[in-house]
Amino acid sequence: MISTSDFKNGKSIEMEGVLYVIVEFQHVKPGKGGAFVRTRLKNIKTGLVRDMTFKAGEKFQDAHVEDRAMQYLYKDSEGYCFMDQQSYEQYHLSPEFIGDAKDLLLENMECYVKMYNENTPIGIELPNFIYMVVVECEPAVKGDTVNNVMKKAKLVTGYEIGVPLFINQGEKIRIDTRTREYIGRG
Repeated sequence: MISTSDFKNGKSIEMEGVLYVIVEFQHVKPGKGGAFVRTRLKNIKTGLVRDMTFKAGEKFQDAHVEDRAMQYLYKDSEGYCFMDQQSYEQYHLSPEFIGDAKDLLLENMECYVKMYNENTPIGIELPNFIYMVVVECEPAVKGDTVNNVMKKAKLVTGYEIGVPLFINQGEKIRIDTRTREYIGRG
């Protein structure tokens, strides 16, 4: 069991049979009455965020969630196939499960899959920075350099991103997967 005093951002708890991740929390000690904890909880399955308030010291079931290093292998009719780096066990994850991460997934990329109760995948986390090749972009127009001007570039996965004018087709660029923005040349 876990108490509200053990809350940390990113900690997983189980409440009413539903798995939540603590997005943020705040201990409040008012002048009158007992202390309480304001939280923002994200439902892992639906992705919805709820604001909830609990009495200080209230107990919850601790959810055992671990990040496992997995390698993305391929996409087929069943979904996306990942291989556990330790046990070499393969997991097929549905496109709904992968969500927006599919735009930045490259074959043989190492990711972290969040596992609940040893072998139930509940989420995927890409590396913070990745390198991709630009397969298509419009040529720069001379004289368009007044400010920080960006142009659209299409990556090998089909994802479109804004890049500076000096980036050309065939170049490798660095992308921040958290913000999905161009960081620099690779």
